[in-house]
Formats: sequence, C-alpha cells, structure tokens
Amino acid sequence: MNGQKTVARSTVRLGVIALLATAFGAAVIGPAFAQEGAAAAPEGNAESGRAKSATCAACHGADGNSATPDWPSLAGQHPSYIVRQLKAFKSGDRQNVTMMPFAQMLSDQDVLDVATYFSMQKPTPKGADPALVSLGQQIYRGGVPERGIAACIACHGPGGHGNAFAAYPRIGGQHSAYVAKTLKEYASGDRRSDVEVNQMMRNVAALLLDDEIRALSSYVQGLN
Repeated sequence: MNGQKTVARSTVRLGVIALLATAFGAAVIGPAFAQEGAAAAPEGNAESGRAKSATCAACHGADGNSATPDWPSLAGQHPSYIVRQLKAFKSGDRQNVTMMPFAQMLSDQDVLDVATYFSMQKPTPKGADPALVSLGQQIYRGGVPERGIAACIACHGPGGHGNAFAAYPRIGGQHSAYVAKTLKEYASGDRRSDVEVNQMMRNVAALLLDDEIRALSSYVQGLN
C-alpha cells in the first residue's frame, strides 16, 4: 500500500514538472529555438518583386544587402515583416521622409512581391567588433536582469533569425549602425512599430545605456 502511494505521489510530481516545462518552453524557449529562421510562406511573386524592387536598390542593394550601414539590409528578412513595415510606412504609422513616398507608390500586390523577392535573397555575413563581443553577447543571451532588461535571444533566437510566426524580425547580420539607430528611436519613442508586441522594443530599449546599445548592435551584426 505504501509503495502504491509513493508511486502515485511520484506520478503527480512528474506531471507537475512536465506541465511547468511545457509552459516554460512555450513562453521562453519556444520563441528562441523552436521556430528560429522559420518564415511564413511567401504570398508574392519573387520574379515580379525583383523588377519592382529596382527603386529600392539604391538604398537597400539590388539583392537586399545595403552598402550603407545607416540603411537596413533586407536580404533574408521574413516577408511578413517586410510587408508589415511597408504598410506602416504607407499609412504613416511609421514615419520616414524617404520611405513614405516610395511605399505609397506600391500596391498591395507590389508589397507582397517585393517582400517575397528580398526574403529569398542571401544575407552577406558581417563581423562584430571583438572588443564589444563580451558585453554584447551577455546582453543578447542573458539580458540585464537587475534592471529588468530581457534577453534578446528569447524573441530573436540564437542566430538572430527571429520568428516570422511571432512577428519577430531577423536581426542577425544587420548593420550595427542601423541597429543602434533603431534602438535609440525605440528608446525615444520616435519609432512605435512594436504595437503588435505590446511595445516590447520600446520598453527594453528605454532601459539600455549607450555603451550597451553600442555593444549589442555590434554583436547582432556578427550573428549569422
């Protein structure tokens, strides 16, 4: 009888542990690892997108790899994320004097085609500043718990590939200058395109110090 009670208690304990593990995995590990690099199926036509992206090439590169670090590379970005940002530029939800007129010229199908084309291009690998890797890696992987700063890896994954299904963009290999500029725009509230994720980026960026932004941006650039 005692043996049966012991087995029963052990079974209950294991069940509780399994439930906790499942919940923890879904909330934290899942976004980081389960879907890293996964992208929603492209809805546009890549060949049409290549032709329509000609005006984008001056800033973002013909293959989506921009030569100027202040302008983001779009190669390999999730098509759903590109679509969402272009629509935000069109509506004015995301302000940029250069992008808005270009985005407003695009039809809904054009947006899908351009997004599909860029998503299928291969990102050019970049490196990180060795002097900044340690701090950048620390923040990316572990956050800054004492100041309530969450780890970037939880949403953007170990390689910075993001998660299209959870609306987290690919950031690995992005220009450090652009990443730093984006974080500062979120911190100041100038960029507010994180509404769909409960202004997560604004909340995190506002807590980062300048040297942490510099190190984190460099580390992200080195991810592939």
